[in-house]
Amino acid sequence: MVLPGQLAQIMRPELESVADEIVAEIRALIPEYRRPLDGPYGKSIRAGVQHAVSLFLAQIADPTASKHHAHEVHRRLGQYEMREGRSLDTLQAAYRVGARVAWRRIMEVGRNGGFSSTVMSQLADTMLGFMDELASVALDGFLEAKAGSADALDTWRRRLLQLILERPAVPPEAIDELAQLIGWATPRTATPVAVRPLLPIKGGYRPPLDADVLAELTGVEPRLLVPGTLTRERLAMLEQALPRCRFAVGPCVPLDAVADSLRWARKALGLVDEGVLPPRRVVWAQECLPVLMLHSDEALAAQLRARLLATLDGLTPRQRERVLETLRAWLDAQGHVLAMAEKLSVHPQTVRYRMRQLEAMFGERLHDPDARFELELALRTLPSAPWQHGAGLRRP
Repeated sequence: MVLPGQLAQIMRPELESVADEIVAEIRALIPEYRRPLDGPYGKSIRAGVQHAVSLFLAQIADPTASKHHAHEVHRRLGQYEMREGRSLDTLQAAYRVGARVAWRRIMEVGRNGGFSSTVMSQLADTMLGFMDELASVALDGFLEAKAGSADALDTWRRRLLQLILERPAVPPEAIDELAQLIGWATPRTATPVAVRPLLPIKGGYRPPLDADVLAELTGVEPRLLVPGTLTRERLAMLEQALPRCRFAVGPCVPLDAVADSLRWARKALGLVDEGVLPPRRVVWAQECLPVLMLHSDEALAAQLRARLLATLDGLTPRQRERVLETLRAWLDAQGHVLAMAEKLSVHPQTVRYRMRQLEAMFGERLHDPDARFELELALRTLPSAPWQHGAGLRRP
């Protein structure tokens, strides 16, 4: 059943008085709105009520009438209410009061106009649905403004970073929805950065980072997320914004792999603490992936070392270090005496003597490819700064 357009015609002359009554009752029943109506505040409230009543009457007369302008007014009204410091409950209460007053007046006009109970019942359903729609639009505006405030924006940005890092992974739609809310353009790839404060970061400190960099710096494991590849310019910005921090940069990966990349970067920071990697201010995980893999399971690496060191039982610490040094040089130089001599800074004859010792200790293991690989793995997991012996950490 279509609502009769004549009801809209009957109601239209009363539009202004209905709007005034709604504003008056909202101010009477909700203390937060008992402010003078002069100035932008009063204009905003009146405009919102008048547009609501006008649109409802227009919808009765023509269900296809555009709602765009009225929706925009109520979205801005929701934003205004948030910036004024009123709560979401207060805003929703105002819409309930408005619906009650408007319905009271419509019932009065309907009875005077002789409309049937069926028409009035249908009108009631339409009215409630209409007010719910406008309240929802205002709610969207309220939340948009809240997301755009400084504190709220920081909270939502940290939440977005948390969503990206969650395992199991959250649906991409959830990330896109929150990203759109805070105005963050979702990138195809991103670079995570693990942060190690060398001095405590004070609570509330907001470093001057680029707007598209997501940051969580106050938790147990501070981290950043940079869209795309971390360029030299971006790195310089991070170093300047956080001057008392060390960074471990994970590989640039698709967004759904960022959690793994950050885990590798975090591991790199730990290996710096242990002396396995050099104590540079910026550590690039991409440049030390073999080291990260070797140290990904410390218990397993310890078993591997134990097999190596068992061969050296009975030697003094100094003798054992010399054997390990010679073994490193032998593996690096692939058994070439002159290259080993240069690496060890000893006479070639000394190298030949030491090689005979290696043969006596390791025997056929030195000539078996799998055994040699195992020996090199064990050597590179020793806590003796293997980056000095070819594990390498190049600075891009």
